[in-house]
Amino acid sequence: MSQAEAAGPAGTTGQRPRNPPAGTTGQRPRDPGNPRNSLWTLGILRSEITTTLRRHRTYALLAVLAAVPVLIGIAVRIETGGGAGSGGGPDGGGGPAFLTQVTNNGLFLVFAALAATLPVFLPMAVGVIAGDAIAGEASGGTLRYLLVAPAGRTRLLLAKYASVLTFCLVATFVVAASALAVGALLFPVGEVTTISGTRISFGEGLVRAALTAAVVAASLVGFAALGLFVSTLTDSGIGAMAATVGLLITVQILDSIPQLSGIHPYLFPHHWMSFADVLREPVHWEELSKNFQLQGLYAAVFGSAAWARFTAKDITA
Repeated sequence: MSQAEAAGPAGTTGQRPRNPPAGTTGQRPRDPGNPRNSLWTLGILRSEITTTLRRHRTYALLAVLAAVPVLIGIAVRIETGGGAGSGGGPDGGGGPAFLTQVTNNGLFLVFAALAATLPVFLPMAVGVIAGDAIAGEASGGTLRYLLVAPAGRTRLLLAKYASVLTFCLVATFVVAASALAVGALLFPVGEVTTISGTRISFGEGLVRAALTAAVVAASLVGFAALGLFVSTLTDSGIGAMAATVGLLITVQILDSIPQLSGIHPYLFPHHWMSFADVLREPVHWEELSKNFQLQGLYAAVFGSAAWARFTAKDITA
């Protein structure tokens, strides 16, 4: 028997052919239209959202946010003794917007709670989640294992950003739901008097409250992108979270200095309180549109910066 016959047919020896036919290598060519790619994308998105929402840190943040309306409601109830009167705000004692109307209608506790949490509590919680999105994986040594899956850095970054936005929505509605429950328990509910002075039904008031929560969540889109960008700059999750929260505080200080009024319209928190226009009849969309446009600009700029940094980053952990 000849040596060629002893070796057997091509491909049956212990050594792989040096130039195998196209498609027989271990790595398949990527096809953007391949349904498997879409399944991988949905799988990664679902995994990131589930992982983010199931962390103990997330539960703790949501618990703190849910406690804020409870504290506000109890404080107003104790101060007013359950009767109608000024519970705070511009007419009495100071406090978040809409607080003076809470004793007359518990639904206003939703608006008061959102006004109280939006400047500090909500963005700080989002800063923690966004700052830890990439840096936390790197510091934990799991980032490179995530990239082993045939998803690519761009898809992973988009999934991370989507998980942060999901947290924004969930956190905002947790505040609104807690405020609605406490307001209905401690105060009377009924027809709602809008800022314009007109009265709308309780059902329409609930719709306005849900719309307000959605607007507040959308107001955090730009800051979430900023936090994600910061997260790509370092491998320290704690450092990224601290830097993101530090930027939030710095920008809000700048937004409160009258001498810097020229830059105020370009700072991401400048139009946050425009959600109050949802409670006008009809709804005033001018300031809301400015807010949405500014958040979209921040999301585009810092989202692109995060993508440029992450796709060129040397992953060592």
